[in-house]
Amino acid sequence: MTTPANPQPRLVVVDDEPTIRELLATSLTFAGFAVSTAASGTEALASVQQHEADLIVLDVMMPGMDGFEVTRRLRTQGITTPVLFLTARDSSVDAIEGLTAGGDDYVTKPFSLEEVIARIHAILRRTRSGAAGISDNAIIRVGDLELNEDTSEVHRAGTLVDLSPTEFRLLHYLMDNEGRVVSKSHILEAVWQYNWYGDATIVESYISYLRRKLDPLGNGPMIHTKRGFGYMLKAVSS
Repeated sequence: MTTPANPQPRLVVVDDEPTIRELLATSLTFAGFAVSTAASGTEALASVQQHEADLIVLDVMMPGMDGFEVTRRLRTQGITTPVLFLTARDSSVDAIEGLTAGGDDYVTKPFSLEEVIARIHAILRRTRSGAAGISDNAIIRVGDLELNEDTSEVHRAGTLVDLSPTEFRLLHYLMDNEGRVVSKSHILEAVWQYNWYGDATIVESYISYLRRKLDPLGNGPMIHTKRGFGYMLKAVSS
């Protein structure tokens, strides 16, 4: 039997509400995905390990183990499968908590199926093809900062920096644009690959995460805020 050239992306849909779970599974199957389902956090962990999913659609509010804890456990186990959160809590604090836990995006309930599918396609595009503007060279260096595309590792002043996939893509984009001011809207389009409808909080949060991880390791900050314009990464002057 010949393997298809473009196999269906495999999704795991996790929700403790049977109606929502089955609606999503049916709709996503119709949209061209191979779908497995789970009704709890424990089932989700087992299903991801069993099915080698390309993406997890994960409800946040579940009894026992919520979606944030599921994601933390996956990341602790070294599983980097992208996560799209489904949340009924429409606040930037909850969204940032989920993304900090290792999620890639979120949709608030009630949601449209078209929006869920669009978000899934956006996540798969950026996680499969990488960030926009990738350099032809495997290693990018700015001052004492080094990013290796082949190994997905970052070092500053010789020290390995532990970054999430989204932090890595954001840093990659900033390093590709060394010495240039990039706006929040351009960062959203390049790193997240769609417009967040004016909500730039996520960019500010991830810039903060990068600074906390990078600044203590070198001779000074490398990511600079240009108020009213955006951000710029440049080497520290000696």
